[in-house]
Amino acid sequence: MAKGKKILLVEDETELRELYEMLLKDAGYDVTSKADGKSGLEALEEGGFDLVLLDIMLPFIDGLEILERLSDSKDAKQPTKTIVLLTNLAQDQTIAKALEFGVRGYMIKSDYNPEQLLQSVQDFLAEN
Repeated sequence: MAKGKKILLVEDETELRELYEMLLKDAGYDVTSKADGKSGLEALEEGGFDLVLLDIMLPFIDGLEILERLSDSKDAKQPTKTIVLLTNLAQDQTIAKALEFGVRGYMIKSDYNPEQLLQSVQDFLAEN
């Protein structure tokens, strides 16, 4: 099921990014990871991802600004099917704003163990 599915992971915490990338690759996903909002936005504009796991608090450009820029620009070469917030910010206002930009859902990092993260990724991909 994971074979051929492309995931973009935009996460600035090195240890978490490496852990998530390893978990997803071991599960058979094709993973691209970015450590900041600027490079994450560039990858998103290239498009072609089945799922994006996007942190909110990022260097250079935060996750909400990325979503805003994407909603303003319809120039993505290959639209991304599903964007999910992967964050520790559980503020209703922030999540509501992200949902306005069309994110499919959100995961609070501290609430998910590795198996739960993989299950959620699989569930979000199944919705496509």
